[in-house]
Amino acid sequence: MRSTFVVITRDRRRTLLRTLARLLDLPGPPPVIVVDNASRDGTAAAVAARHPQVTLLRADTNLGAVGRNLAVDHVRTPYVGFCDDDTWWDPGAPGRAADLLDAHPRLAAVTGRILVEPGGREDPIVPELRDSPLPRPAGLPGPALGSFLAGASMLRAEAFREAGGFSARLRLGGEEELLAADLLTLGWQLCYADDVIVHHEPSRIRDPHRRRRDGIRNTLWTTWLRRPLPSALRRTGALLRDLPRDRVTASALARAAAGIPWVVRERRPVPPGVEARLRTLDGPQRRSRARRYVS
Repeated sequence: MRSTFVVITRDRRRTLLRTLARLLDLPGPPPVIVVDNASRDGTAAAVAARHPQVTLLRADTNLGAVGRNLAVDHVRTPYVGFCDDDTWWDPGAPGRAADLLDAHPRLAAVTGRILVEPGGREDPIVPELRDSPLPRPAGLPGPALGSFLAGASMLRAEAFREAGGFSARLRLGGEEELLAADLLTLGWQLCYADDVIVHHEPSRIRDPHRRRRDGIRNTLWTTWLRRPLPSALRRTGALLRDLPRDRVTASALARAAAGIPWVVRERRPVPPGVEARLRTLDGPQRRSRARRYVS
């Protein structure tokens, strides 16, 4: 077995059980690890009762994305497929992603083509991935990326561990961007694969305002943690011009400002080669229909 699937969840029992049934129906099936982030709706008990073959890790508090770090500590396969509790992979997709990782030793992450269900329409982020403006290194099996999507990507466990996993500071909301910058700094590559199909049926149990607030905060923190001063200033200014003027934005900016002391202490700008790649993506990301900060 080459890959293990990791799912983090909180208070989405019914959605998670449907996703687990699909994952366990994959060829193999692959090992699956669920991290329950202190759910209050009986999620952990339901998983234990209905899917005893799943490794269940029960967190005492909501760890956010750091729950994935906890799961990777238990992964014994070379690759780890990250899956949200409302996403699942086509039967042939895990094998295809693992084949790409097998064939390309410096490839850290393969992000698949996301189809939104019901209906199977492409997620708006897909054209942005497929048409990435980044130069494609010789031998890379797909368009080069500057980040990845944790709900629809397979990662090399070795690379994930070397980069330190997801930041406990960011929790959830664009948390992949910081880890991706660190992977690129370490010399790893990220790519998109059009024939790795991942389905997403967005759960109705979500807080869009909190999601937007945390996304804004995390974008600002990541920018100042990893981008050189000119780029950090430019990207911050562009973001502030584009954000809606409302209470959610005000709360996000206040939370971002509260993190200034630790951001200054932990700031570590990426090297020039990585910065050049990230700078190439700034314009397309700002114009992207899939990245609007609305709720």
